[in-house]
Amino acid sequence: MNYEGGSRVAVNFAKRIVVKVGTSTLTYDNGKMNLNNIERLARSISDLMNRGMEVILVSSGAIGVGIGYLNLDKRPDSTREKQAIAAVGQVELMNAYARVFAEYGYKCGQILLTKDDLADKLTKSNISNTLEALIEKKIIPIINENDSVSTSEIMHNGTFGDNDTLSALVAMLSNADLLVILSDVDGLYDSNPKDNPDAKRISYVEDFTETLNEITTGKGSWLGTGGMTTKIMAMKTATEHGINGVIAEGSDTSVLERILDQDNIGTFFAAPIPEEE
Repeated sequence: MNYEGGSRVAVNFAKRIVVKVGTSTLTYDNGKMNLNNIERLARSISDLMNRGMEVILVSSGAIGVGIGYLNLDKRPDSTREKQAIAAVGQVELMNAYARVFAEYGYKCGQILLTKDDLADKLTKSNISNTLEALIEKKIIPIINENDSVSTSEIMHNGTFGDNDTLSALVAMLSNADLLVILSDVDGLYDSNPKDNPDAKRISYVEDFTETLNEITTGKGSWLGTGGMTTKIMAMKTATEHGINGVIAEGSDTSVLERILDQDNIGTFFAAPIPEEE
């Protein structure tokens, strides 16, 4: 194994995992669902469940799927139209998940959240209880921001940031051992790999400040592209609460299995090891 640090070994012992998947993994550029990726994701999660693990899925994609389902030429401009499309797309997305998980013998349940839900103490407790009840029954919770009610993600300046922040909050709420964010980029690089062919993947991050300083003062910051900033901040939030994390490419057909088997893929973010008293 080529990863640094003893914290990597913790992946092998992860019992409860939060997996976040973005719109780019679930849909094609035309908005149509990428059925291959959805089926592979469901198969991988089901296989982890068969291993005895507990998996919570945080899924974006409601608006993207809605655009494809309604055969729209482009993403609408008005917030009210986006909310309406999200309402349609969320139904189609959950239908797709229900079908593919059923093929592997698992059921799923939907939880739609807004930032206010996690800010309210009672509601937050209710969400936690619902998650635990679903997990006890081996039903896979599928969580998304409630785009038809909340405008934070739609307006691109809200709390969740394409559900990256939401995934970290869910990992904290559920006392997860590992947060996996699946992206269209295979981890964190020292510069934008789409622009720089010599960009190098950073396989292991233990000191956020040092790593981010090296990136922003090196070959030029690319953290503002492709939602990478929110992914990094989500990992920072998770690790500060003792949860290890991985950012990896979602189109890899066996990405979850490879992460759990400790292959050197993506970027691993190490949570501090608690000091012994």
